[in-house]
Parts: sequence; C-alpha cells; structure tokens
Amino acid sequence: MTAAEDTAGRQAPAYLGIDRENHPAVVAGRRSREFVESRDKQAWIDNFAADATVEDPVGPSMFDPDGVGFRGHDQIAEFWDKSIGTTENIDFRFDEEIICGNEVAYIGSIVTHIAGHVSEARGVFTYRADADGKLSALRAFWEVEKTINSVRKA
Repeated sequence: MTAAEDTAGRQAPAYLGIDRENHPAVVAGRRSREFVESRDKQAWIDNFAADATVEDPVGPSMFDPDGVGFRGHDQIAEFWDKSIGTTENIDFRFDEEIICGNEVAYIGSIVTHIAGHVSEARGVFTYRADADGKLSALRAFWEVEKTINSVRKA
C-alpha cells in the first residue's frame, strides 16, 4: 500500500499522500528560487506561464505603486529589473511548507543583499503552478516598512 492508496487499495484523494518533492508548485517554486540565486533572468522569466502574475509584495510598494502586480513575461521582466536585478544576492530561508491544490505556501524570510546592506522580509510566499508545471502566480506577503526597518550593514 502506498501513501496515495487507502487500505482497500483504492486511489486516495489528491489531498492525501502529497508527493512533497515532486509537487508541480514545489518544483516550479524551487526552479524560481534557483534561477534567482544563479542570477539567470531569462530562465526565471521562462519558468512563468505567458499570462502569469507576480505580486511581490502584494499591494502597493516601491516596485508597484498601484499594487496591481506584474502580468505576462514583459512585465515580469520589468519586475526583475526593479527588484531582483538591483540586488547582489538573495537568500531564501523558509521554515514551513504548506501544499494545497496546485499551490504551495512557504513561511519564512527572504534575505536581500544590496549595496553592502542586508534586509530581511519575513512573510508568506506562495507559488501556483499551471497544468504545464509553469508558475501561474507568485505572491509574496511581506510588510515593506518592517523590511525597511530591518536594513543593516552587511
């Protein structure tokens, strides 16, 4: 009997026996973080579906004053240039993983190194995968003011 089967050998519902290593949102999210860490902008953009959205952070911010997010590859590339591209390094420090449906949420921190300084954005970070295993949404729930207040010399 596998984790995806019940005691009678029937296929268990998708919400039981989740393959945490190979879940599509986990895989797409992992790729996203690897491309950020390796500074591979084009691979990062290609990891998204054509109509995907990025909201990082959700709501108005210095990257997105209107708080509407970035939709499609061209706008996602613009997001990279405004945020990821201005950094020296980004570390993902996730404490907890929660998988639901075609999404995964991580609780933890993103530590950003820029111009000899370090900041920490503590929050909830979600990745949604589409049927092709591409990211259809990346959403980051972190507070700008708290992150600004965390800035310190590296």
